[in-house]
Amino acid sequence: QVQLVESGGGLVQPGGSLRLSCAAIGSILSINAMGWYRQAPGKQRELVALITSRGTTNYADSVQGRFTISRVSAKNTVYLQMNSLKPEDTAVYYCYADNVVGSAYVRKTAWGQGTQVTVSS
Repeated sequence: QVQLVESGGGLVQPGGSLRLSCAAIGSILSINAMGWYRQAPGKQRELVALITSRGTTNYADSVQGRFTISRVSAKNTVYLQMNSLKPEDTAVYYCYADNVVGSAYVRKTAWGQGTQVTVSS
């Protein structure tokens, strides 16, 4: 089965930058879209950014122009470069993948365990 392994969260001051990484492992043949969601305390999980296998990207309005999503399909890895971070970006960030085809399985959706991003002075 597929497993999404995230890294790169942490504490950063307002205006700073962080880069999140997520690697999908598990005898993977193909993945459609990969991306990031986030969930702040007391709020619903929301889409941050998504990138398809063709490179089409989609961003939440709140991060447009500050965050950049990229993907290395050959490595089944997705990145999120976060610049000009604000306190309201504080949340647990979850890696996401859909339509994952493995050598012996198909998964409609897969989620990482989450990584904490805290923006505070």
